Amino acid sequence: MRVLLIISGVILLLIGAGLAVLSHPAFGLWRQVSKERIQSSTNYRDGMFQNQLPTPQFTGDTTSASGTLWHFLINKDTLRVPNTPIQTVKTDIKDLPTDYDWLVWFGHSSYLFCLNGKRFLVDPLLKPEFPASLMLKPFAGTDIYRPGDLPDIDVLIITHEHWDHMDYATLRDIRNRVTHVICPLGIADYLRYWGYKDEQIKEMDWYDNFQLSIINCQLSITCLPSRHFSNRLLGKPNQTLWASFMVEAAGRKVYIGGDGGYDKRFAEIRDRFGSIDLAFLEYGQYNANWRYIHTTPEDLEKVIIDLQAKQVFTVHHDKFALSVHPWYEPDSVAHDIAVKHNIRLLDAPIGNIVKY
Repeated sequence: MRVLLIISGVILLLIGAGLAVLSHPAFGLWRQVSKERIQSSTNYRDGMFQNQLPTPQFTGDTTSASGTLWHFLINKDTLRVPNTPIQTVKTDIKDLPTDYDWLVWFGHSSYLFCLNGKRFLVDPLLKPEFPASLMLKPFAGTDIYRPGDLPDIDVLIITHEHWDHMDYATLRDIRNRVTHVICPLGIADYLRYWGYKDEQIKEMDWYDNFQLSIINCQLSITCLPSRHFSNRLLGKPNQTLWASFMVEAAGRKVYIGGDGGYDKRFAEIRDRFGSIDLAFLEYGQYNANWRYIHTTPEDLEKVIIDLQAKQVFTVHHDKFALSVHPWYEPDSVAHDIAVKHNIRLLDAPIGNIVKY
């Protein structure tokens, strides 16, 4: 009887600990879900958001989440992680002038850019707290910026809900210094749960356009497709939308690619918007086992040719090892493609201020 009581007590403690972890606001399990607009979207079919083309999440030799995770865990290739700290620059970005257009990359898919005097922050991950810290371990030397280093933000853009793009701790800490938030359908429910106000948030479906007037600046922001998926960890997949965005101001266009594999959208975006001044393109964490949902080395060249942007900055690399390719490969391949096609590749290290 005593053994049974001990076992029961241990089980109850484990259940309690599990519930305590899952109640952490980062998971968003207790948020209010606004189903009406989600389910009325033409991109929401058969109970979930869909890509424009059939997109199996897993391909190659492993066709399940568990198989892919197992392949990742047993791969001991030391080239996945640099053996010395990555060279970075810590710059005071609070007082950067806004009379010219610039960008600063924080590693992976987090970056800040200035366009026509307004500051845009994309997918910020600057404070790896629990539980994100269990999944995302920065390379040595790359974790140099914190939310407190940021200036006030005119427009925050979230491309999708994955942990390496929508970080609870960072978003919590900056919510009172953000004027506008642009996000795909379903993301607003998380933001409201995390303390953002309705008047801050503009939630968008693919091809929605938002005209925004900020002092001495008229902005046009268009939500565009990507080829990806969504799932915060638990629950039914693809209940929030993933997206890319085009930002236009003062005759200049900046494309925010988000995450996603190759398809016809890049040529269509070029046809729709014409000349693009700068494109932030996802390139890194690719794998044969998910070749349709991330840009592979074979497809990056096609993306660049289709989009024909004047300048390209690749992101989604140089901070975390979320796949099995050598950590340096994305930079090396992108450089070779840029040389081959005479593309201006802005490949500055983390923290550098780059004019564009």
